[in-house]
Amino acid sequence: MNKRLANSFTFSVLILATLCIAGLLITDSQAQDLGKKLPLEGETILLDGSVAFIIPVEEQPQSAVGQAQRMVKPWVWYAPTLPNLPGSEERWMFERFVKAGVAIAGIDAGESYGSPRGNRVFDRLYAEMIRRGYAEKPILLGRSRGGLQTLSWAAEHPDQVGGWAGIYPVCNLESYPGLDRAAGAYGLTAQQLKDRLIEFNPIDRMSKLAAARVPLFAIHGDVDKVVPLEVNSGLLKEVYNRASGPEMELIVPSGQGHNMWEGFFRCNQLVNFVINHAKADK
Repeated sequence: MNKRLANSFTFSVLILATLCIAGLLITDSQAQDLGKKLPLEGETILLDGSVAFIIPVEEQPQSAVGQAQRMVKPWVWYAPTLPNLPGSEERWMFERFVKAGVAIAGIDAGESYGSPRGNRVFDRLYAEMIRRGYAEKPILLGRSRGGLQTLSWAAEHPDQVGGWAGIYPVCNLESYPGLDRAAGAYGLTAQQLKDRLIEFNPIDRMSKLAAARVPLFAIHGDVDKVVPLEVNSGLLKEVYNRASGPEMELIVPSGQGHNMWEGFFRCNQLVNFVINHAKADK
């Protein structure tokens, strides 16, 4: 191999390595390892070491006028994206999102509990979605502890959120997982986290979202013992009203707790909220 070819080969290897590290390219073996089971057919990708997914919608042909304009693709951002989530329970609503032209995406931020570390992982997915031509204001959808991460990221980026919805979402660190368990994700002791709770707790950080007029929606059972309604979605509604945000829509199914009741996952009001705000002109 002559010097020029050797240099070219070395440069190509460096480029490929950089792309792999950045999560923009994965090897065949990595693709097999990332074979995440999704409720609908989609793409699994690696973004700087974090597993993410995208369930796209079928591209529609554009008119001559539309071709001259940038086609923005609406999307809903689901959390938590853990190894077994999203699950089969989300299939019904995901089918309706896709049928309405709304893509779905998510990224595994681990058990980060809405911490700055988790937000940085979320930043990677947001940047990738924008790079792919998706809307700058997604609708965030948090199931259970996914509420912490989505609300935390939304509080940090109020002008980059088209709306937020939750299925029995955690909104309050003190309620779940509790400061003792959450502290490690923040790199703090439990007492340090308590002293700085107003900096990190989503329930205490709604003023910027309210000022940005971001619409909120949640469905939350009235006998939830794991994530109690009163100190999570119920308190969020009170806090948002005091901050003069848009009226939060809260549905409270009677006699339901933190369970797999079909009504949580086949909620027409939630689906309509996501679709309407995802496709609204921003």
